[in-house]
Amino acid sequence: MYTVYAIKSLDDGRIYVGLTSDLIRRLKEHNGGKTKSTKGYMPWKLIYKEEVETRLIAREREKYWKSGIGKEKLKTL
Repeated sequence: MYTVYAIKSLDDGRIYVGLTSDLIRRLKEHNGGKTKSTKGYMPWKLIYKEEVETRLIAREREKYWKSGIGKEKLKTL
């Protein structure tokens, strides 16, 4: 089982989209400064998650949420 997730920076409002097999661990990494691309914008808040069966499906969903239309939908959450 994989989770596609979106987090929002409480610092400047930017949105980061990713996928993981362990959401709790991954959120701790983002908020603990262990992820290079997100450590400058902590803290982060989970705004969306979607569980899927395979990594392939998760990657497809991640691409959608990273697209222009996907990001616009995330901004309305």
